[in-house]
Amino acid sequence: MRITELGEGTPEVAVVGGVHGDEPCGPDAIDRFLSDEPDLDRPVKFVVANEEALAAGVRYLDEDLNRAFPGSLDADSHEGRLAHHLAAELRGCTVLSLHSTQSYAEPFALCDTVDEVIRGVVPHLPVDVLIETDRFTDGRLIEHAHTVEVECGLQGSKEAADNGYWLIRAFLTATGAMSPPSAEEPVRTDAGNGEGIRVFRLQEKLPKPPAERYEVFARNFDQVHAGEQFAVADGSEAVADRDFYPVLLSAYGYEDVFGYAATKVGTLG
Repeated sequence: MRITELGEGTPEVAVVGGVHGDEPCGPDAIDRFLSDEPDLDRPVKFVVANEEALAAGVRYLDEDLNRAFPGSLDADSHEGRLAHHLAAELRGCTVLSLHSTQSYAEPFALCDTVDEVIRGVVPHLPVDVLIETDRFTDGRLIEHAHTVEVECGLQGSKEAADNGYWLIRAFLTATGAMSPPSAEEPVRTDAGNGEGIRVFRLQEKLPKPPAERYEVFARNFDQVHAGEQFAVADGSEAVADRDFYPVLLSAYGYEDVFGYAATKVGTLG
């Protein structure tokens, strides 16, 4: 785990990348931001989490770090021990955790539940969607207080790393760690194109049976109606038994699920 602290005093704001070793956008965005030698108004901690998995180019070594929290000093797995140390480093901080996905090209945010910190931060981020994960947070960093997770874009893409950089700047501005940008600076801070951020709440997983070939037909965040086919596994159709909004829906992003079914609960910002 690589930790860089900027500013005087004890950081109460943190940015985390590299929770998954096959998602380099976070570390790339952090490195780009640090190379700017930014002038900060509050101390900030920058963490590149799973350096070993990043070096190996794999999601994790022993177990998924984002399912291993709070971890243990005596855990059998590398990620179990790392989760313990990372949780300790982030205690008392408002956290931005940068990720990428195989399911959606544009950035969107996730939280445990919408609280005052989320209401104060997320409307200032360049995202159009916020997901309340609530029932599906076991073992994830997002379960811990004051954590905003952002999917920056498609895994391995330059665009995801670029989005991560602007997300860092917007997050630090929202938390008072950076001054607002000047009029000449091309920083993206408007959310929802002025229409507010759509808020969805996860309801259930969409099971994916064992197969050799998968396809998905629905678009993330566009409503699927009861009776519509939304995916296929080796020719076997997956059909909606009720209306839902797909979230993190992809053919090969997860081993045993296509993604999640969600309900739309309103807007933010």
